[in-house]
Amino acid sequence: MLALRAERRLTRAHVHITAQCLNVSDRTVWRWLAEATTTPATAARRTDRFEITSELRVLLAYWHGNASAVHRELLARARQAPTPAISPSPPADTDTDADASADASGPGAPSPRPPRSALPGGAPLAAVPLLDPVPSPAAFLRAVRRDLTAGEGTGCRHGHQSARAHNVFATCPRMWRNEVWEADHVQAPLRVDADGTLVHPFVTWFIDCATKAITGLAVTPGTPTRASVLAALRSAIVPTAPYGPYGGLPAHVRFDRGRDFLSRTVTAALTTLDSDITVLPPYSPHLKGSIENLNHCATTMLFTALPGYTPTPRKPPKQPPRKRPDPPPAGPPMTSQAFTTELLSWTAWWNTEHHPESLHGATPLQAWQTDPTPPREIPAADLWSFTLEDDARTRTLTSHGLRFRNRSYLADWMTGQVGRTVTVRFMPHHTHEIEVCDPHGHHLGTAHLADQATDEQLTALRHARNTRARRLRADAKAAERFRHERFAPATTPTPALRLNTITATEATRELSRYEEADLTALALPDLIPPAPPSADWATPDSLKTRTRPPTPEHHDKEATP
Repeated sequence: MLALRAERRLTRAHVHITAQCLNVSDRTVWRWLAEATTTPATAARRTDRFEITSELRVLLAYWHGNASAVHRELLARARQAPTPAISPSPPADTDTDADASADASGPGAPSPRPPRSALPGGAPLAAVPLLDPVPSPAAFLRAVRRDLTAGEGTGCRHGHQSARAHNVFATCPRMWRNEVWEADHVQAPLRVDADGTLVHPFVTWFIDCATKAITGLAVTPGTPTRASVLAALRSAIVPTAPYGPYGGLPAHVRFDRGRDFLSRTVTAALTTLDSDITVLPPYSPHLKGSIENLNHCATTMLFTALPGYTPTPRKPPKQPPRKRPDPPPAGPPMTSQAFTTELLSWTAWWNTEHHPESLHGATPLQAWQTDPTPPREIPAADLWSFTLEDDARTRTLTSHGLRFRNRSYLADWMTGQVGRTVTVRFMPHHTHEIEVCDPHGHHLGTAHLADQATDEQLTALRHARNTRARRLRADAKAAERFRHERFAPATTPTPALRLNTITATEATRELSRYEEADLTALALPDLIPPAPPSADWATPDSLKTRTRPPTPEHHDKEATP
């Protein structure tokens, strides 16, 4: 460009093309040309620039991404750097200066303590690099934006988990139906009426990754258990109505590290059904994108339109969860039965009318029907035995029925079979009935709980338990007030001053109540001193005085060979 300018053939087009290639503005190129013409020694472009080093990255993480605070700490560190002496002292005054310095630093003179950090609340001095010179604030911020990616900046400000939003994830290749299933729990952001109690319902469902079809689901009012997973798995495998035509045995099942999915009952059921289990690492929702997308779609397409929807706050709450009340619902709460009806209707719409983007215009039902892969099916009559828990014990029928977990179960088919050896299979947490089989696994029948409490008794029991829980919470709250310590506010560096002062009478009264309740304070360990030890024992002198004096019988026992 200098040669073109010397020949008077340099045009604006040349400057514009150069600026585009170097990713700078046209004015910057004109300024470089002017500097190169004035001082030819600067014709070569400077390549040394300030860059963010590993030490500065640690400081950015220490200040949670606050680049201005890091720059202030670098400036403070540079001001505290020791400066070298300009000229040495004369030889004649060396002794005098040494004596003066020794007098100034005598035993009575205070020794200055080196500062821990360059700024209040800053990092230790050893962790702050000493830069010479310190770049300007604009240059430092420009280097931070240039050298740190968007994910690294978000990770410094909000943690490494927030940086996942800037990551790039590959798409899993599409397989065939029943090759890979994914399972998960999702909490509906609303409350339903479950037998007079407002609870958050949980949905447990399975999705086929190839066709995006919801193969089965189960709704649990309240916290889900392994019984929820078994019920959803049973509905997913059965290919008949009302769950079909989707179903069959999956080859692989993916889920996270929830304790319900990792339970021995669920893993044993999937292993018996010849399905490989893939347990994903924690904090990796991208590895089960199909079920995570289904949870998001259910929230935005269905749950937001139902009565009682309460949006989930994106920011962490300022108060603890136990103190933050639930926001009032937008309408009257639904019953658990009505919520299940709405969810099943939406599931049918998803499978038959929804067009996922990955299916290229087809519905999950059309993708399922056009897939030529034959499904592996299992009779519904045999499926229940694989999705029930077995305690691996044999029991005997008695005249009082079958004893299971300290409860008696009866059934009409047990008549005339006293003394028969049977095994028990049951759904977890379903204590009202059990399934009885013979030792070879053949189903004999269902047994129901004998002497089951009535609905009135259960209502009274729940009321009594709630009353006791409220009383315990009130006692704990009152005890917390006693433990709460209050201190006076301070504007200068002074020792902390307690404010919870009480009178001597109040302290004596409270201590007396404590001593009456503490049985260790009423014990009298020295009322009856222990017997003296044998003469051949190595007893310390301090313990010999605390024993009873020897009796004649004791001397006779020691004298007896």
